[in-house]
Amino acid sequence: MTTVLAVANQKGGVAKTTTVASLGAALSALGQRVLVVDLDPQGCLTFSLGHNPDRVERSVHDVLVGDADARDVLVDTAEGVTLLPATIDLAGAEALLLMRAGREFALKRALAPIVDDFDVVVLDCPPSLGVLTLNGLTAARSVLVPMQCETLAHRGVGQLLRTVEEVRQITNPDLELLGALPTLYDSRTTHSRDVLSDISDRYSLPVLSPPIPRTVRFAEASASGATVLAGRSNKGATAYRELAENLLAHWVDGTEPITYTVSV
Repeated sequence: MTTVLAVANQKGGVAKTTTVASLGAALSALGQRVLVVDLDPQGCLTFSLGHNPDRVERSVHDVLVGDADARDVLVDTAEGVTLLPATIDLAGAEALLLMRAGREFALKRALAPIVDDFDVVVLDCPPSLGVLTLNGLTAARSVLVPMQCETLAHRGVGQLLRTVEEVRQITNPDLELLGALPTLYDSRTTHSRDVLSDISDRYSLPVLSPPIPRTVRFAEASASGATVLAGRSNKGATAYRELAENLLAHWVDGTEPITYTVSV
């Protein structure tokens, strides 16, 4: 069965897109057939994987509004993953979907003809809790919450968790909450460790291992239209490879995801 993973957090700047691109590349390197879907009108995932959103002729917008089949919009990337790209036109899709019955199921219906062609589908949800994110959560089998290890970064986590629970009750009863993924993490600082401990205690939310360290390699990789795995060995790439192995064992073997023990 194809695994569909939504990566969601309504706060921007938490390395959500970096996580989708890097995790997708790491899973591909493990022999998985990977599709990544850019649901953000800013098109950051599309750009990060070497495609200019301003020059993409068709995008996930055309798929969601019924003007194109998903298979005809897919593009290849140098990372070995297949991309369903986004353009700024996607900003208008939300308004169009609001007027349609069953709007939360638009993405699931659009992906249905191609989902079996892949082992893993990773959805990059926009930094909001609007219709596009609801489409991602409705289409997904599980959801991962990247979280920057700073106090303001976890404000609103409760709202996201309530949204996940509402999606379970209304449109996707099988949705699994994998947990929080610490990003931009510096284990040397007490603040980072305190934030993770607070998240784990306050929301009873598993903290997945390994935490993704803060490194300039992520910014350098995005600027070059590649993931951090494409360059020379670095701690960011190592962390995403370990995360991919952790999640793949969970999906294939049914083992519980390895969680991170927060020491404070």
